[in-house]
Amino acid sequence: MPAHATGTREEYQAARDELAKLEAEQATRNEEIVAKRRELPWMPIEKDYEFDTEDGKKTLSELFDGRSQLLAYNIMYGPDYTLGACPGCTSLADGLDGTIVHLNHADVTLICFSRAPIDELMAYKKRMGWEFPYVSTYNTEFPFDLGLALTEEQAKQVPEIQEMLADPPAFLQDWSRQVGAELKDGLREAPTWIAFAQENDTVYLTYSVTAPDPFVAPYFSFLLDRAPKDGSAMFARRKDEYPD
Repeated sequence: MPAHATGTREEYQAARDELAKLEAEQATRNEEIVAKRRELPWMPIEKDYEFDTEDGKKTLSELFDGRSQLLAYNIMYGPDYTLGACPGCTSLADGLDGTIVHLNHADVTLICFSRAPIDELMAYKKRMGWEFPYVSTYNTEFPFDLGLALTEEQAKQVPEIQEMLADPPAFLQDWSRQVGAELKDGLREAPTWIAFAQENDTVYLTYSVTAPDPFVAPYFSFLLDRAPKDGSAMFARRKDEYPD
């Protein structure tokens, strides 16, 4: 017998109808959240940032690539990581390439940021087979100004980080080994989605969100939530590191 509860067609349908009510309530709530997100005030970016890209130096404005909107994911890959980016961030990034054509036709440019030097990012991009533009914020104030990373002093002021460093759980110790960085350095990177708009030669910050928001989780986790068995205990590996 299966470990999970079983039932008749009528019992399944009754339970499914109850769940549908909750899903409808969540969908309505999500519409309200989207509307509130669009109402956020736009903050002008006043500093002149310059980034390393595979095509040379570019300003924030140039990263838009001729479009009026820029959506970026900050992959946890700091200059202290010796073995590559965060596996969870890597798993999320694995799903981005297929969305590019659709976003581009909606006037949105999609890129990823990381704080590691550009040569390391390009090598990792090739290893993972990614196509999206990958931009280095190395040696810029951009990640610290925009909340994509913490300085050593800032990290010391975050109680949650200090608690994890004092008694790191096993999964974090494993993660530290996977990226090849001490936790005190690895945890200073913030997995973050960040959005910008450009109007009349001015770039504006319009939105950002950092883990543990579900939007920052790897895309496959949304599918696992709908699979019959609980896959929440799964800890992501890079796609070329699974045993098979």
